[in-house]
Amino acid sequence: MGRWRPPPPSSSPYITPAGFNALQTELDELWRRRREVVKALAAAAAEGDRSENAEYIYRKKELGGLDRRIHYLQKRMPSLKVVRESPNGDAIYFGATVELRDERGATLTYRIVGPDETDPKCQAISMDSPLAKALRSRRVGDDVVVKTGEREQTLSVLSIRYS
Repeated sequence: MGRWRPPPPSSSPYITPAGFNALQTELDELWRRRREVVKALAAAAAEGDRSENAEYIYRKKELGGLDRRIHYLQKRMPSLKVVRESPNGDAIYFGATVELRDERGATLTYRIVGPDETDPKCQAISMDSPLAKALRSRRVGDDVVVKTGEREQTLSVLSIRYS
């Protein structure tokens, strides 16, 4: 009997055109990879006893992971709304690249994107994150208090740009 888990909170359906293209490319690549894994799985299954066949067990798990991701993308992508226009004005909204200064004087740069294209390496944060929610509708010169867990931090907005 499986353990019941509450459904995850629904995330925003917004995505940039580049993010949507990246998901489409990932889906195409997953389908190509799946074909290779199925061939390798068939070859491993032909070797005989499957209970002690490490290659068969590995390929079966790999195929399951690929199928889960393909299913997720096929279900998620039709519900996404591609945002092609940047908002007019000088406030922080979806698609903004924001430069902030923290309490220690360090400069931080973040880009606010949809939850499907967040990437910590590129400082792309989800619009559903506590930081992005606190920054929404703020302007240059505003101070923002961000609560993450038990920690509270004050950030100053230095610049806002849309690309």
